[in-house]
Amino acid sequence: MTYQQPLELSLHASNNSKINASIIWLHGLGADGYDFEPLAQLLLKIPLFNQIRFILPHAPEMAVSRNNGYVMPAWYDIYGNIPITHEDEEGIRASQEYINSLIEKEINKGISSERILLAGFSQGGAIALHTALRYPHKLAGVLALSTYLPLHSLLSSEASTTNANTPIFMAHGIFDDIISLEMAAKSRDLLQNCRYSVSWHEYDMAHSLCDQEIIDIQSFLKQVLSLDLS
Repeated sequence: MTYQQPLELSLHASNNSKINASIIWLHGLGADGYDFEPLAQLLLKIPLFNQIRFILPHAPEMAVSRNNGYVMPAWYDIYGNIPITHEDEEGIRASQEYINSLIEKEINKGISSERILLAGFSQGGAIALHTALRYPHKLAGVLALSTYLPLHSLLSSEASTTNANTPIFMAHGIFDDIISLEMAAKSRDLLQNCRYSVSWHEYDMAHSLCDQEIIDIQSFLKQVLSLDLS
């Protein structure tokens, strides 16, 4: 697969010493890294978050089976309808390896893995969850927005014990008709049954983000990155 250069946003682009955390944020199916640029720019304007570097990667272009083979940015192929009964394991693992490489690049820039957070919306959230729970070094946390846990039957045999206690923020719209609330809740229950620390949030919205969700995301980031102006 061919991956474009990720979009990078920070207030200190030329001075890595002023960056103390990184967030790798994955977009959803059919979008690109620019999809969450406005939210990243919004957060960077808040003094509490102005030492964070946002990495906004672009998914490769591929034919998506569920969309009649239409070529679009996708982290993996989707077969049939949701609930998903057959998954593109090869595509999911390829995206996992790519995100692992982005994490390693941040570590090589001087950011501890414990100061790196994976975030994603919809299909991007699925990759964020999948990757974080298998990553061999401790991560700061996971933002899993309007998404579900892929390859869930393999988690118990592949999970990294290092990230067994990594905080997970899961958010979902009660009117979501793309990935149902029920499907997301099943992923939440599976994670909680595996004793993961899941902070669950429901909102009066469809397959999107809302203002209260963004406020709650800020609180989560402040907590897991130990951010304090005082």
